[in-house]
Amino acid sequence: MRIFSGIRASGDKTLGNYSGGYRQYAATQEQGDAVFCIVDLHSITTAYEPEGLHEATLAGAAMLFATGIDPERSIVFCQSHVQAHAEAAWLLSSVTSFGELRRMTQFKDKSADQEFVSAGLFTYPVLMAGDILLYQTDIVPVGDDQRQHVELTRDIAERFNGRYGDTFTVPKGVYPDEGARIKNLQEPERLMSTSAGNPQGVIRIVDEPDVIRKKFKTAVTDSEREVRHDPDAKPGISNLIEIMSVVAGESPAAIEARYDNSGYGQFKEDVGEAVVTLFAPIQERYRELRADEEGLRRLLGTGAEKARAASAPTLEIMVERMGFVRP
Repeated sequence: MRIFSGIRASGDKTLGNYSGGYRQYAATQEQGDAVFCIVDLHSITTAYEPEGLHEATLAGAAMLFATGIDPERSIVFCQSHVQAHAEAAWLLSSVTSFGELRRMTQFKDKSADQEFVSAGLFTYPVLMAGDILLYQTDIVPVGDDQRQHVELTRDIAERFNGRYGDTFTVPKGVYPDEGARIKNLQEPERLMSTSAGNPQGVIRIVDEPDVIRKKFKTAVTDSEREVRHDPDAKPGISNLIEIMSVVAGESPAAIEARYDNSGYGQFKEDVGEAVVTLFAPIQERYRELRADEEGLRRLLGTGAEKARAASAPTLEIMVERMGFVRP
């Protein structure tokens, strides 16, 4: 089985990224041939600084390895290091409709109230489709926020197969049962993100332990004291229960039972401590990797070589079946 997922090179990664992405990556690499991509080409679709992209790319690679990706058994590389990705995106744009792209929720959200909206932001779901389809991917482990893009990828694959012959494996998205959409601790109606929302409600994987503890202690809850999972009536405490479920590996029901009649204060303290404990070895490994930039670049170079070899056959079939003349 072939597994593929990509993560954007932008900003410090959060507890939400860990819950919806990294922990899935480490688990799914045990199931087959895994390919993980730092999608640096996606990262230039919104405003950015070149120096920031450079650092975020290296940080993104280090975080993948620090959270459990094994470069001996998984392919890890930068999207821009494998030219097949950009070429496949252009070819697949011919079987993707304007209407499909216009309906993408993330495009609507990211373009709202922006004076300049790049064409790349509009078309990047096609680039994502190319990323996935080049590797004949069976499953795509991602957060729930990427569900719409994976479904578009499936539609593109099926349309291409119908028009040019059976070419692509039609991939299936795999989403975490718990913690798929971790929310901002101060604004539990909003996803946890470094790009929007109250920064005091964002837990970054690299945050110092005392910073993490403080953010959990001040997390927004409600006027009651019952630790109960009810996202509609109690969004704040429900978000904390989902976080504890991810970190402790327990069901929300088990957490409710354990904290019956305990009140919010102790629960918030325990959730914060559990996250600190989870992140401690990840932070240590991340610091080691960032301190050895040459070694990190070597790992990415080796991954890119493997990715070029793995993606080349699919791209060649695409070009041939679409009727292009090769020298």
